[in-house]
Amino acid sequence: MSLTALTHLRALPAAEWDALLPSPQPFLRHAFLSALEESGSLGPRSGWAPCHLLWHAQGRLCAAVPGYVKGHSMGEYVFDQRWAEASEQAGIPYYPKWLGAVPFSPIGGARLLGDANAAAALLTALPDFLAQRQLMSAHLNFIDATAHTLLAAQPARWLSRIGYQYHWHNRGYRDFQDFLDALSSRKRKQIRKERQRVREQGITFRWLDVAQAQETDWDTVYRCYANTYAVRGRAPYLTRTFFSLLAERMPEAIRVVFAERAGRPLAMAWSLVDDATFYGRYWGCKEEVDGLHFETCFWQGIEATIASGRQHFNAGAQGEHKLLRGFEPVLTHSWHLLRHPGLAQAVEAFLARERPAVRAWADEARAALPYRLG
Repeated sequence: MSLTALTHLRALPAAEWDALLPSPQPFLRHAFLSALEESGSLGPRSGWAPCHLLWHAQGRLCAAVPGYVKGHSMGEYVFDQRWAEASEQAGIPYYPKWLGAVPFSPIGGARLLGDANAAAALLTALPDFLAQRQLMSAHLNFIDATAHTLLAAQPARWLSRIGYQYHWHNRGYRDFQDFLDALSSRKRKQIRKERQRVREQGITFRWLDVAQAQETDWDTVYRCYANTYAVRGRAPYLTRTFFSLLAERMPEAIRVVFAERAGRPLAMAWSLVDDATFYGRYWGCKEEVDGLHFETCFWQGIEATIASGRQHFNAGAQGEHKLLRGFEPVLTHSWHLLRHPGLAQAVEAFLARERPAVRAWADEARAALPYRLG
């Protein structure tokens, strides 16, 4: 039995990796993760160095964790920058660290892939792996219930952290109007006005037929996406090549809607789907239009979720504005293993204070949802 690290996912057959997945969630598939690597979205440019952990027993791959070595905390959505600052001020190095996550995507799901006993053995071997590689910590972000159970049983001092996101749930709605009817009268009128303002500006929406998409379509997607970073003076996480590679490898999972005026694209929202969930991921625009962001990213996504019969719409992290439009708070879970005992003790005390505050906020947020009582 052995723990090994894989720095290029293409070195492992896609079928062997995908056989470990407990569900068809697109973000964990070999096609998605390898497209990030081979497109140059990961690596020295971004500061995400692939370091996938594999557990073999009797010559067979039994468990794995998608992972990365990092010298910063950007693109993770579980914010530990203050821990890093406090650590450095105390003269304790915080980086490099190992992160088990989906890059640039705050999507919950499996992180410990494969057989549960093998995954537990992998976790037990992880502290020695960190020491050998001189990695200061390990982090598993947005984990599922299986990982939560395995981490809680580990002899090492893993620390649990909770956060929250806003997700939309399809309660058997026939169409968007049916969803509106479930809201309070005031919110129903507000949403109608928001949508009407966009249409009064001559904007229409077109869903891309991904099977028939041309490279010019992905050029448009990328220009819109990259512009969201350019206006903030930052480089985008993803490269142009990523969108073409993924369109080749798993087109059935991609959904793109264009906002157009007089047949010319102004904005787009790029999403992925599995059988149960619509995952809103990337958005961008060429021109600022009042209400366009929410219409393109959220109302169009809800309509698509209902029309396809999916149960959930996961529109990503943060955004309290989602709450008043029917997106409900959902707790997220991450776990952290800090090798320095003093730092671990300080973070553990912080998390003991943070957890009840997060739960209290989630309870308050649920009370503010705009759904009609009864």
